[in-house]
Amino acid sequence: MADAKNDIGAMLTRLEATIAARKGASADASYTARLLAGGAEKCAKKFGEEAVEAALAAVSGDKKHLTAEAADVLYHLLVMLAKSDVTLEDVAAALAAREGVSGHDEKASRK
Repeated sequence: MADAKNDIGAMLTRLEATIAARKGASADASYTARLLAGGAEKCAKKFGEEAVEAALAAVSGDKKHLTAEAADVLYHLLVMLAKSDVTLEDVAAALAAREGVSGHDEKASRK
């Protein structure tokens, strides 16, 4: 069991709050603010780049590199969600609705 500092849920909640706080910051003073100021396209592009880097790290077999890239993916996902006004609570509700449903059945229901 993770301690409070390393609990992934708590960490993501803190990160979401930090990103929200940076929405009004100067793009010169904050990387997060710069991404957000770039619009949804900039946020989505950066998320995609990080996702590809994580996928490449996964096939390399380098656990440390994959771990770092996964952290980048999560950060950029939260920035992209923030830009689109989607919260972790929204995502949790979507996941909860799928819980206990076969992946094949859930995917077929979206068609």
